[in-house]
Amino acid sequence: MISIPKRDPAKNFSPLPNEVFYLGLSYGAIAVYGYLMHIEDRKTFQSYAGYNTIGRAVKMSANTVRKYVLELEDKHLIYTEPTTVVTRDGRKRNGTLRYHIRPIQETVDYYHEQQLRRLELDTEQQKVQARLSRLCAAQEPLPTAGRPMTPRAAERGVSGLCGPVCGTDGLNDFQNSTVNRGVEKSAG
Repeated sequence: MISIPKRDPAKNFSPLPNEVFYLGLSYGAIAVYGYLMHIEDRKTFQSYAGYNTIGRAVKMSANTVRKYVLELEDKHLIYTEPTTVVTRDGRKRNGTLRYHIRPIQETVDYYHEQQLRRLELDTEQQKVQARLSRLCAAQEPLPTAGRPMTPRAAERGVSGLCGPVCGTDGLNDFQNSTVNRGVEKSAG
């Protein structure tokens, strides 16, 4: 009979919350986050590493690591703060970043708040677009008010100002008009 050694689950493993895979992170951000979780102090939830150190561990350049660290900060998974080092001759120098791993529930709550905000914004934009479409469809042609309009613009009236919402190309007519160009077009 073969004896299989038992492993201590707390040793030689780095915990990675399952929620990380549902937050819309890029693969590189997940790799950097996994490494930060691997090197963190489990009591203070902090880790210290330079971009080069992280890059060597996850096979990325320092600039790429920086990009993914910024993504992790934007998603509220971590926050960073600079550290300083005092050299032997007494000068202060920039140290590595101190990474603070946020509790995953805070991150999930932030993610859900962002999703709700996007949904509310999209809903509001759809309402405005529908209202603008209704207004454009109900408008009559504008009076010329003493200025000459091209026959096509006069036919369109206010709905020509609505552009893509009403399915017209009102902006194209303006861009090519004599007012915009500053010169009169000759008929011909």
